[in-house]
Amino acid sequence: MRHGKKFNHLGRTAPHRKAMLANMACSLIEHKRINTTVAKAKALRAYAEPLLTKSKSDSTHSRRIVFSYLQSKEAVTELFREVAPKIADRPGGYTRIIRTGYRLGDNAEMCMIELVDFNELYSNEKTKKNTRRSRRGGSSNAEAVEAVEAVEAVEAVETVETVETVEKETENPEDKSDDSEPKKEK
Repeated sequence: MRHGKKFNHLGRTAPHRKAMLANMACSLIEHKRINTTVAKAKALRAYAEPLLTKSKSDSTHSRRIVFSYLQSKEAVTELFREVAPKIADRPGGYTRIIRTGYRLGDNAEMCMIELVDFNELYSNEKTKKNTRRSRRGGSSNAEAVEAVEAVEAVEAVETVETVETVEKETENPEDKSDDSEPKKEK
């Protein structure tokens, strides 16, 4: 009986499943995102997230534990050097599954599984522009200051450009007068 056994066997024997998940976890760590079926992605999430949590503490013991699951020195090195510092402050949920449609051959549901902190499109680091508008009108002081600074910067650039053009024009008439004088003598 399989009471209480919650993980997906994925239609494979235990060693085949273990090797496949280790391979997929290594690929996820190296490439930061992979395309696979939804069932495999869910199994991979359950396999990889504890390893990512373990990588937060960089000790010999945690490296050996992670290596026993991944069996790849390159993946372990990448995990502890590049991935772990980025996920250090995240309390969990290191992966994201985005469904991409159905596979053409067998209509299997496909998805993309990726490491959350390595996607620039969804990162919280970018500053969002506030689009809420008040019915009373008016803008915040910060926006007004930024607008004034932008206008002053444009005016400063235009002033410099006009000064340069005036200097060129004052230099050119002297040159033209020298050129025009010999012509008049002829």
